[in-house]
Amino acid sequence: MKLPLILVNFKAYEQATGESAIALAKIHEKVAQETGANICIAVSALDLAKVSEAVSIPVFAQHTDFVGYGGHTGHILPDMVKEVGAYGTLLNHAEFQLEDETLEKCIDAAKRAGLFVIACANDADRSAKVATFNPDLVAVEPPELIGGDISVSKAGPHIVEKAVELVGSGKLLVGAGVKNAEDVKIALALGASGVLLASGVVKSDDPYSVLMDLVSGLN
Repeated sequence: MKLPLILVNFKAYEQATGESAIALAKIHEKVAQETGANICIAVSALDLAKVSEAVSIPVFAQHTDFVGYGGHTGHILPDMVKEVGAYGTLLNHAEFQLEDETLEKCIDAAKRAGLFVIACANDADRSAKVATFNPDLVAVEPPELIGGDISVSKAGPHIVEKAVELVGSGKLLVGAGVKNAEDVKIALALGASGVLLASGVVKSDDPYSVLMDLVSGLN
């Protein structure tokens, strides 16, 4: 995975599901192609196959379980996610947190399936624990800032610095409230290797312009 990166989580927003997910994904692809930036997206399991087929940028599942093929009704199998074209998976997002034992099993299963794993943590100390489960990247997102108007880069620079110290250089993304190029620049200056965001892009009236601004913060 090329770093630094911007990962946009489509969540289950109406603007980013179904046919809208494909249209939004193509905007992300366009910006990536025009700028050379590494832009990734995380989409609903229901949209994963068609979005992966529609674009060339890395597409992530928003979650995968640790089960394999068999009698596992309702579960999201990492092998199936890989088979439909996904590049990786998010795990342990603040909106879908897992117990440590489950998280470790989910990370192991996803990596065995060949998926790139980004595991989330809600603070610096938690990021250190999550890192021991060997995801490819850890994303630190203080829950109280998610979807807000102030980014973690500005509200909690100490969180970013401590997490980088604990997890290591080249292993950490930061998110929560990220909105613009300045937020990205600050995050990278503090030692992060990219950002994770959602509503700032997905709910924007002009996602293309927002993405172009965010990408300018990578330079």
